[in-house]
Amino acid sequence: MTSIAPAKTQDEIAAEVDQEWIPGTVHLVDVTNSLNVKHNGESDVVLIPQPSDDPNDPLRWSKKKKYFQFGILWFWAFFTAVATNWSGPAWTDWTVTFNTTYTKLNDTSAVGWCFLGIGCLVLQPLAMKYGRRGVYIFASLCQLFGNVVGGKASSLANMYGCNIMTCFAGAPCDSLVQISTTDVFFQHERANIISLFTFALYSGSYLGPICAGYIVESQGWRWCFWWLVIFFGIIFGIQVFFMEDSTFVRHETKKQEEAIMTQIRSRDSGVIINTEKDINVAVEEKSEFLPQKRSYKQKLTVIEREYNDKRPLYIIFLRPLLALRLPAFVWGGLVYGVQVMWLSLIATTQSEFFSYAPYNFSSAATGDTYFASLIGTFIGTFWGGSLSDKFVAWKARRNGGILEPEFRLWFILLPAVINSAGLLMYGLGINAGVHWILPGGFGMAFMGFGIGSAGALTITYALDCYPDMQSEGLVLMLFLRNMIGMGFTFAIQPWLDRDGMATTTWLMFMLSMVFNFSSLIFVRWGKDFRKVTKQFYVKYSDKDILF
Repeated sequence: MTSIAPAKTQDEIAAEVDQEWIPGTVHLVDVTNSLNVKHNGESDVVLIPQPSDDPNDPLRWSKKKKYFQFGILWFWAFFTAVATNWSGPAWTDWTVTFNTTYTKLNDTSAVGWCFLGIGCLVLQPLAMKYGRRGVYIFASLCQLFGNVVGGKASSLANMYGCNIMTCFAGAPCDSLVQISTTDVFFQHERANIISLFTFALYSGSYLGPICAGYIVESQGWRWCFWWLVIFFGIIFGIQVFFMEDSTFVRHETKKQEEAIMTQIRSRDSGVIINTEKDINVAVEEKSEFLPQKRSYKQKLTVIEREYNDKRPLYIIFLRPLLALRLPAFVWGGLVYGVQVMWLSLIATTQSEFFSYAPYNFSSAATGDTYFASLIGTFIGTFWGGSLSDKFVAWKARRNGGILEPEFRLWFILLPAVINSAGLLMYGLGINAGVHWILPGGFGMAFMGFGIGSAGALTITYALDCYPDMQSEGLVLMLFLRNMIGMGFTFAIQPWLDRDGMATTTWLMFMLSMVFNFSSLIFVRWGKDFRKVTKQFYVKYSDKDILF
């Protein structure tokens, strides 16, 4: 005689799903093509997050519109990076014009890094409360004024003022553009888009000094500022008339994943569930009264009042402190900060070493060495972007369609080796006075590859781990990154003066190896960290809870 076990009830399945759900673990691939979810076209890739029925949802924008808006942000981020990093070829002239030293010029750069961090703390909450568009427009205006100050500078104090304004205005390209990315693009596209933004930042950081070298020689260093005033004036006009706000209120991703898990469990248990309570309803409550699609004039409002964050501003300002309890954000900020150290290293030492014997480069030739970094970053963009997205999707298919954020971290291992090798080539090559192709060619290209790929990978990993606290986590990560950049920029010249280039290079090499290979800790225990922080994350994913 056979006995038939009773089927599980919907309540029992819901309890199991709630217990087994882990932050960051998602069903990225519908391997059996049986889930009642929205897919990426005809493919088996699940759209995460699921788009709503609201006609103003940025996830519903056409591909053409998405990439047009992305292009506006890309060029804005590119020129913002130029404005904050172009000055290396002009430093030799500035030591004469302002009767100053390289150490004091390093200090002006360090203050800039400080205000990049402060800008993240101030402008990100304002963007959440009042919309992204207004913050981007304000940042362009601030860049305009800052570069006018630089163009008319007559003392080192003016350079401090210029760096403060341009770097404060540059803060949104460090954190807000990533949030704008998650507003518009799906998870399976995210690493590629963030990597392209990273390329915008670093290509601007490299091409800026290249162009500046020629401008300094042909027109004088003041024209570097005036050209930026012209470009930001053009960008400001484009933003005013064509940039749309991507701010949108979206429900918890936890509900989406639990709805998918419930579908799978119900099917496997033979439980018939009400299809009206599947993913399409669980993700986003259906509304009988959907808003009207916005007119052109409504789309260009400077302050967003319909889809903005309704919490008090002080809560939005303070909530990034909560991200200190989430390991992926803290680790990501530290590793990303280490990558920026090498960018600061090049910016603060390039002119000092290549302008004098045995190299004796002109300002233009000094700037040309950044072509190597640009090539390395370009390759790193593909490694940390589209290739890592394809790898993660492949791993998910082999894992029953389930994506674990740690899959992406395997791609940090190659940049860890190449970046560290580049540091040795650059530092030891300059110290030995070898042919410039080793430090200024291969060394800078290898560092560019590491900087361009590892930063995007760590940001994407952290965002995948805790998707409902992305804004808070990014503010923390970028604040840590910029504080590390500030400290390193203040310290690098005294460090070189005390220990010399060879010893300093070996110490930086060890820092690079330790921090980059710390990714293996998260490959092994990252999922355990997410399990341990589950209850904290669930509690504070509620946007109205502060402490």
